[in-house]
Parts: sequence; C-alpha cells; structure tokens
Amino acid sequence: MHRAEVKECLIPAELAGQRFDQALARLFPEYSRTRLTHWVRDGRVLLDERSPRPRDLVMAGQRVRLMPLDEPVAEITPEQLPLDVVYQDAALIIVNKPAHLVVHPGAGNRSGTLQNALLAFAPELVSVPRCGIVHRLDKDTSGLLAVARSIESHTRLVVQLAARRFEREYEAVVNGVMTGGGTVDAPIARHGVDRKRMSVRAGGRRAVTHYRVIKRFRAHTHVSVRLETGRTHQIRVHLAHIHHPLVGDPVYSRRLLIPADAADSLSQSLRGFKRQALHARRLGLEHPITGEFMRWEAPLPADMQSLLQALDTDLRQHVRDAR
Repeated sequence: MHRAEVKECLIPAELAGQRFDQALARLFPEYSRTRLTHWVRDGRVLLDERSPRPRDLVMAGQRVRLMPLDEPVAEITPEQLPLDVVYQDAALIIVNKPAHLVVHPGAGNRSGTLQNALLAFAPELVSVPRCGIVHRLDKDTSGLLAVARSIESHTRLVVQLAARRFEREYEAVVNGVMTGGGTVDAPIARHGVDRKRMSVRAGGRRAVTHYRVIKRFRAHTHVSVRLETGRTHQIRVHLAHIHHPLVGDPVYSRRLLIPADAADSLSQSLRGFKRQALHARRLGLEHPITGEFMRWEAPLPADMQSLLQALDTDLRQHVRDAR
C-alpha cells in the first residue's frame, strides 16, 4: 500500500449535525464506512486540522482533510460497448444510460456494465473512484448519469450531491389514477426481512420526493418526479408507499393493473413491460471546474413512449365509446 492523493472538502450545510463518520461516508462514497472509520482512528482524517473521533458532530464549513491509502481493487476490464454520451469535456461526462444496463460490476456482473464501457471510452477513469460515477441508477431505470473525469471533479461533485445541489427530475408511469401532485416525506431504511428491498421505516434516513401529474389515464398516471434527497430505490419505495407503485416494478409492485375492457394492444403492452417505468429525464449541476450551472435532458426511451401511446389510445377509445 502507498499514500494516495490527499482529498480536501468543506462540510456542506446538509450534513451539519451528523456524526463525523456518517458525514465522511456521504462525502467519500468511494470508500467503505469501515475503512473511513479506521483511517479516522489512525489519524488519517483531519477536521479543521485536528484529529476527531468518529462520533464527533460536524458543523457546516469545517474543512475535512483525508489522507487515504491506496488498496488493491478488483480489476475492471474496459469493453467497447454502446455508450450514449450526451455531453463531455475535460472534467465531466454526462451519459444517457439505457434500461437493463448494470452501472457497477458485482457478483454475477463482472462485465458488460456501464463502468466497463466508460473505461474503454475514457481510459483515464481508471484512476478515479468508481470510474468517476458520482450517483447511480438502478439496472432497469434509464436516463442521465454524471461521470467525473478526475479525482478533483469527483470530489466536488460528491460534495454538491451531499448538499442537494443536483437537480434530478424523472418521468414515471404508475398504477392508479392520482388526484393531484404532492410530496412524500418519509424515512427510508433497509427492509426488516428482505435485505434486498428498501422500505419506509421509522428511524430510517430522511427521504423527500416531489411529484406532479402529467396525464391521467383510465387506471394509470404519467408523472414527473423530482428528488430532494437520493436514497436507494427512493422513487420506487415512495410511490409504492402512497399506493401508486411503478408499472413493471418487479420488487415494489405485486400486481398487474389492466383497465376493464382494455384492448388486446394495451394488455400486451402492460404485460410486456418488464422493467420499472422510470426514466431520469433531466439532470442539472454546477460544473466542477467552471462553477457554471448546466442542465441536460434525455427523451423518453422507446419502450416508455410505446407504453404511454397504448394508454392514451385506450383512453381515447373509452371516451369515444362513452359518447
């Protein structure tokens, strides 16, 4: 092992009042909490140039200085895979991820991931934590992701994300007809029994989701969703919590909802939609070098467009029949 590049950042207001080890886990997600706590106890992490305890509470504006040790990591093989790059410069890449593409390699997914594709596209990412990927999307969620091309850019973007300065807006199709938009403010934690699922639970981490109706259909709703926080499966869990789970969600939606007297075309569209109907449509952030606030948009993928068209056709036919 040897010393890696020293990393410095300020505690954002969003993390004020948290334990030091909890704040570190948010600021440096490329390292495990166990490893960070070990470095704190070894004096490799300073807070305002002093050695804190993991349980010490932090204040906004305090300076964190991390002196990490490089440790062996699993080798990731670059792969020439299709990559929809929406924007790129020397510091940043914005990718439009298709559904069914895994973001990070893991057990059973050592190849064919977004990370493999990024290493082939930009080999310098081998020296950046998580190959520069700052936030993530579930395998079957499509849409925009930010990738940092340097350690400096990565650190600055992670601080932005922790301070909730990213703008993230999604489009979704949910079961049930919503009466209007609203906000879900409900804590999320790992499910008490099924550890692969998340759930709304007292004592979980605060999670806030804003949603508004785009269009109502006979038994479904097309919605726009804006994240205020970014918890694992947050949109999927929150919309299921208010009894409007995402169409096609294999984990949080247990039943298929088909309107009465639906045409075969709509039934086939709903039965054939084999992923959660969720797309990260808009992304906004401050450029990590220039500080300019930038926004990007990715149109709905073909499968969601087809689903919405089938729902709209069914609605129009029902209205005509009712006249």
